[in-house]
Amino acid sequence: MSIAPLRNLACAVLFLIPSLVLSEAAHAVVILDSTWEEEGGTEDDPAAGFTAALDLAAEPQFQSVIALSTDGESWGEASATWIGNDDEHAYLLSAGHIFDLPAKVDDYVARAPDGHVVKIDKLWVHPLWNGDVNNRAGYDFTILRLEEPLEDTGPQPTIYTGTSELGHLITFVGYGTRGIGSVGEDEKYDEGSDKAAADGIVDIADDPIDPVPPEDEDAGGTMTIALPKEDGSVEVPTGGATEPPDRLAGLLGSGDSGGSAWMKVGGVWEIVGVNSNGTGEAQYGDTSTFGRVTFMQDWIEGIFPGAQFGDEE
Repeated sequence: MSIAPLRNLACAVLFLIPSLVLSEAAHAVVILDSTWEEEGGTEDDPAAGFTAALDLAAEPQFQSVIALSTDGESWGEASATWIGNDDEHAYLLSAGHIFDLPAKVDDYVARAPDGHVVKIDKLWVHPLWNGDVNNRAGYDFTILRLEEPLEDTGPQPTIYTGTSELGHLITFVGYGTRGIGSVGEDEKYDEGSDKAAADGIVDIADDPIDPVPPEDEDAGGTMTIALPKEDGSVEVPTGGATEPPDRLAGLLGSGDSGGSAWMKVGGVWEIVGVNSNGTGEAQYGDTSTFGRVTFMQDWIEGIFPGAQFGDEE
């Protein structure tokens, strides 16, 4: 399956690209029409109907997902996940493609849980990330170091080290633009600047290709979900189920980039992916793709030895 690079979708909703986020107040994720209606969404009040997605993101296990901004005022341009502090700094895991290369520390600031703005003082882009979400989404990673530690981010999250994502339900969290399956993302659904979440079944999970292929070939290392329609009438390109797994199913939206995907492992929520890209207009039948963090352990540990990893399965 080919995942279209979001920067090149001229007529589509290019989620996760900061320059295309126009709304100062942006939420995250595209959800099922039926859930939107059940939660109070109407044509007269399209911003209503996202309570379940907001409540899911507000659960304590996702407290470490924070917002990034280019100007310290417009929150929803990109997302990141706090993975721990050392004595002087906080470390965030995010996506490489939120930056134009070469990435610069003053491209973004972070919003701490108490609302104050924190600057980035150092960053590391994965050495195999080349700016191509089509073929290098498995290396679409960056680590951001903040000028100070963060507090009130919840327990230090555990980073997944297994290889069993295929067929499992994941929950993804971010601050991007909202939408519904029949429409895709649209600013009319945005209200406020809180994170939201949705979920999906991992239909495709690719290992990284070794040795790394030429830049015009897919390098693997990703997992992909699709959004089926409630009545099963829309074909999904991933070969998975044609009906949603639950009422919280959805897709990524613009600004969710760099946020995280989570899976419950032995009763513990662990980070399994970083939000990377998607296809189409984020509607029914479209897909979202994530970089698999399990293959990033050595790279992450080499930069931030204090990161917490799960036990191998």
